[in-house]
Amino acid sequence: MPAPVRITDELSIGDGAPWAFIAGPCALDATALDTARYLKELCARLSVPFLFKCSYDKANRTSLTAYRASHGRWEESLNELARVKAEAGVALLTDVHCTRQVQAVARVADVIQIPALLSRQTDLIVAAAKTGKPVNIKKGQFMAPWDVEWAIEKAQVTGTGGVIVTERGSSFGYNNLVVDFRGLPIMRRISPVVFDAGHSVQLPGGHKVCSGGQREFIAPLARAAVAVGVDAVFVEVYQDPDSALCDGPNSLPLRDVEAFLKGLLRVPDGRAQTPSP
Repeated sequence: MPAPVRITDELSIGDGAPWAFIAGPCALDATALDTARYLKELCARLSVPFLFKCSYDKANRTSLTAYRASHGRWEESLNELARVKAEAGVALLTDVHCTRQVQAVARVADVIQIPALLSRQTDLIVAAAKTGKPVNIKKGQFMAPWDVEWAIEKAQVTGTGGVIVTERGSSFGYNNLVVDFRGLPIMRRISPVVFDAGHSVQLPGGHKVCSGGQREFIAPLARAAVAVGVDAVFVEVYQDPDSALCDGPNSLPLRDVEAFLKGLLRVPDGRAQTPSP
């Protein structure tokens, strides 16, 4: 198995390290700081390594009118996210959508994420990797598990921060995704693997001007992923997902996160059972 990717002195993701929890609101809003503080305290209490996820801008939107967090002022939004990170005292993962933003994001983020719909964008992956920060590549909904090797190679050849890959479901007809759990051990042969339980139950474009989701399936799919063997579980959370401005239908309510994590901790870590290829 590939070596763990070092995020901070206290946090690594990969074989030999405990599986980590990546969580936070889809997009920056007024609740982000309180959410980060709560998740940090909860994960410390449960001894679960934690990486805060939040987007300063959401460029991949169904509709022109969809919430983006930045309101066209991405620098201001990124500065606000930096403030949340500093005040909460958390490591941060955030996504980037164009090369001109990469250097600014690298000054704030501990992990730079490549969105699934941009997972074949060579210039973006190379620019992110050249910062020396770890890069998390979300597997495109259109990609086979073995095809992520070439996206990973782009980052590995040009960067030294390490590469992680995230499973977030594959297109299954219109407005639907399905998870092929065979892909997790296939991808773990070349990179640490994250399972994005929230976006895997998304219904892309399923609400006409925005995406829908089936949050009731987040927990069972996450438990299945831990049983198969993953290096981190990723989920978006809100204090009240039903009123969230972005990705609420496929996000967990904050009040349910403790029970969700305790359920995952009861599942035997499948990485110990994964046979060598």
